[in-house]
Amino acid sequence: MESKESLVVLSTGEMARADAAAVAGGIPGAVLMENAGRAVATALRARFTPRLTVVFCGPGNNGGDGFVVARLLAEAGWPVRLALLGKPENLKGDAAHHARLWPGPVAVLSPEAVPALLQDAGLVIDALFGAGLDRPLEGAARSAAEAVTAAGLPAVAVDVPSGLSGDSGAVLGDTAFRAALTVTFFRKKPGHLLLPGRSLCGELAVADIGIPGAVLDGIAPSTFENAPPLWIGGYPWRGPSSHKYDFGHALVLGGADMTGAGRLAARAALRVGAGLVSVACPRAAVPIYAQSSASLIVAAADTGEEFGALLADSRRNAILAGPGLGLGEATRDRVFAALGADKAVVLDADALTAFADRPGELFEAVTGPCVLTPHEGEFARLFPELEGGKLTRARAAAAASGAVVLLKGGDTVIAAPDGRAAITGNAPPALATAGAGDVLAGLIVGLLAQGLDGFDAACAAAWLHGEAGANLGTGLIADDLPEAMPTVLSRLSRL
Repeated sequence: MESKESLVVLSTGEMARADAAAVAGGIPGAVLMENAGRAVATALRARFTPRLTVVFCGPGNNGGDGFVVARLLAEAGWPVRLALLGKPENLKGDAAHHARLWPGPVAVLSPEAVPALLQDAGLVIDALFGAGLDRPLEGAARSAAEAVTAAGLPAVAVDVPSGLSGDSGAVLGDTAFRAALTVTFFRKKPGHLLLPGRSLCGELAVADIGIPGAVLDGIAPSTFENAPPLWIGGYPWRGPSSHKYDFGHALVLGGADMTGAGRLAARAALRVGAGLVSVACPRAAVPIYAQSSASLIVAAADTGEEFGALLADSRRNAILAGPGLGLGEATRDRVFAALGADKAVVLDADALTAFADRPGELFEAVTGPCVLTPHEGEFARLFPELEGGKLTRARAAAAASGAVVLLKGGDTVIAAPDGRAAITGNAPPALATAGAGDVLAGLIVGLLAQGLDGFDAACAAAWLHGEAGANLGTGLIADDLPEAMPTVLSRLSRL
């Protein structure tokens, strides 16, 4: 299993600090560049047979990496054609050093030259710009990206595909290279995991280029890829002397009409290991919930007093409100009661939308462990003033609300008020189906009931949800997801 350190994700600024720390520690920048280019050459030679390879080099260090790649491929007998964006005499530092070691001709990369450069090519190396690019591609770089895409040529990106933000995963403008393989260095960047960047990177390889892991101590990174090493140390596995009351009692608020949402959530809480799960619902809906599973405890709660009596039981230590609950004052009252009950709380769906016109009231009521699970539409209603990439917005929302925020999607981001964040990359498109979000909310409340804190519970639930979806594949429905948990958890226990 990977280590937690290997899950660190570095912003472009943090990566620059890691490079600088390595150089300050005695590793010459030229050596790091040689190692980077060698890593790219090695990775592509393992995946492609020799063919005419066009190397597009930019005017900075990414271009320097490209000169190394070109030299090593040529030394291995590959036919190589190299084009530089700019003039060789304008290169500086380590890039200039490695450009001087390239024995072949250097063509000028211009829009007019692109068609001839690509003639008879079988592979393209995109070494134009690294992860720190902050403006759209233009001129020759844009022409190159468009021509490579139009020709259907496989591309290998150095660090990130040019035109892509390494921090947000967004395309800067409307054009970027689409890579078959991306080779990055030391640690992944957010743009490798966030959409659409993840799709543009193709296969992602992370290469060790000699930067010591100890440089992370001075950076203190707070972004991670969501995978088991991040949270498995505190996972609530059962032991020989375990008792159901050791694993908490989750309370799911069920609605009167959209009962399927609450039933899915409750089933998920059971399957992820909560010792007991109760559903509090309108009296008229009790038979529906009771028949859905013999493992559920179902209690009528038509009034605030009845709901309050359920909350008064200290053994009920985690509450989920939202799935199928309905909108209006009654939902807001239940949310306030849950938040004031000194228990861990998950707010999803209707429990979020009910506060769309008064989010400040909701945030003021968050005084204990709480997880908010909005999709993009719900997020925009709760946090209309927040802008930027998904990671930036999720972090700001967590700080503003005082809650852990799980911003759903194919690249779900979990952010904590203390600044920690995790990006989930294992969710398959098949999870885009009705009720899948209700299952996710149920997994979170089930893990909270078992004692995980909000950040770890949200991270673990998102990963388990993705694994279940990947195992089930195309055609899954939400009902399948809780039933897939035993298989996923069994595999997890063996890691």
